[in-house]
Amino acid sequence: MARWQELLMVWALLVLTLPFRLLTAGLLLAHLGRPLMFRQPRVGQGGRAILVPKFRTMSEARGPDGQLLPDAQRQTPVSGIVRRLRLDELPQLDRIIAGDMALVGPRPLLESTLRGFGAPGVIRSSVRPGLTGWAQVSGNTRLSDAEKLALDLWYVAHRSLGLDLRILWDTLGVALRGERRHEGRLRAAQDWLRDQQPAAPPEMEMAGAMS
Repeated sequence: MARWQELLMVWALLVLTLPFRLLTAGLLLAHLGRPLMFRQPRVGQGGRAILVPKFRTMSEARGPDGQLLPDAQRQTPVSGIVRRLRLDELPQLDRIIAGDMALVGPRPLLESTLRGFGAPGVIRSSVRPGLTGWAQVSGNTRLSDAEKLALDLWYVAHRSLGLDLRILWDTLGVALRGERRHEGRLRAAQDWLRDQQPAAPPEMEMAGAMS
């Protein structure tokens, strides 16, 4: 997707989602209080550090030992709905305008997570991280990190306006119907990734067969 096309879409989304942003902010303030948002350090394009904003959807409730309670116990029914509909991600539209993020692309990760991927992680971060991505509409939380990485690498190699529009459409479907694994997409990404691996030299294959 060209930058001008992306900006047109984002400005339109900023206008269309304004009522949802205001409603979300009001509900979260009423149920959780301040601060309304928080910013997470993540890795952007080319390994550059960025801050990714989100609406805060968890309380600071702690147990008798002073430790934060499990995530599920720190959510309210309202914040659970906000997370399921992905309304907590809407503040990231501003970062797309700033150029730190893209409308579609691999989701921004922690530096430690990305470093653990090695060379594939470098390829993954060769594009701007997105508000939504191929892995997010193909299973998201129902996928392992390795499965998400395969889908992200497939996207980086095949990205196009048509694919981006498909992902945006599917994102709406996920928000309305919930997440489900797309085995066909995952299998295609894994098969493609396997084909990218360099074949072993004939002498190594022969040595392996004789051992």
